[in-house]
Amino acid sequence: MSEYILSCCSTADLSKEYLESRDIRYACFHYELDGKQYVDDLGQSMPISEFYRKMEEGAMTRTSQVNAEEYAAYFEQFLKAGKDVLHVCLSSGLSGTINGANAAASELREKYPERKIFIVDSLAASSGFGLLMDTLADHRDAGMSIEELRDWAEAHRLYLHHWFFSTDLKYYVRGGRISKTSGFIGGILGICPLLNVNDEGKLIPREKIRGKKRVIAEIVERMKEHAEGGSEYSGKCFISMSACENEAKAVAALVEEAFPKLNGKVHIFDIGTTIGSHTGPGTVALFFWGDKRGH
Repeated sequence: MSEYILSCCSTADLSKEYLESRDIRYACFHYELDGKQYVDDLGQSMPISEFYRKMEEGAMTRTSQVNAEEYAAYFEQFLKAGKDVLHVCLSSGLSGTINGANAAASELREKYPERKIFIVDSLAASSGFGLLMDTLADHRDAGMSIEELRDWAEAHRLYLHHWFFSTDLKYYVRGGRISKTSGFIGGILGICPLLNVNDEGKLIPREKIRGKKRVIAEIVERMKEHAEGGSEYSGKCFISMSACENEAKAVAALVEEAFPKLNGKVHIFDIGTTIGSHTGPGTVALFFWGDKRGH
């Protein structure tokens, strides 16, 4: 079996240390904070806590995806070294970055006909995308070939669940995902919307729940409903959060209590600067393997 590179986007929202420990490479998105450009480099150029503090102080954010030219330079370093590449992209339901990756791959296949380069749409985001990558690393380490791993990813990506809630609606209003009126009323009533990612990799609002305590309980109920094997779930569970560690820890504690056969403790990661530019502070997301996602 020829050696190959397993790669993702920085929007998989795993820490730099975790990705390095799993030998997963990553291509960095970009973001803008009050007009200044930054690389989404997993908190290296700006600590993620500082990023959210600036957002809370009113800083405006914008994001940009990896373009074809950047992907070509990123992929070529591995191909030049004689390695094949399996790159998994942020969901096409949320970003067009896969188009740049495919354009770069097509160009490089002509330049390096002896090498293999595969692009997969994760249909996932944040640490759900990260959980997919972590599982792919397990299969790679168990000896799967690059083709087998590509096929496994495409066959199993819809069994990965994303459930998340927000405790601060102003960033959803700012991004146009809910109206100012709905945001104002929701804020007064303490509404925490519960959302998930559907089979097209798009964010879908599912329920409006009043109060943090209720939404924390409800998100764990969704895991009980959908997790592979129900309460016997023995896979990993990841959580990502944006500057709301207490709420994330509360969800993790309930998950660990409800699923005694869980593979290790729940891993809690920061929502990175690209995804966080859209969610703002106050979002908790829960990820696990389960039944097949639908609309």
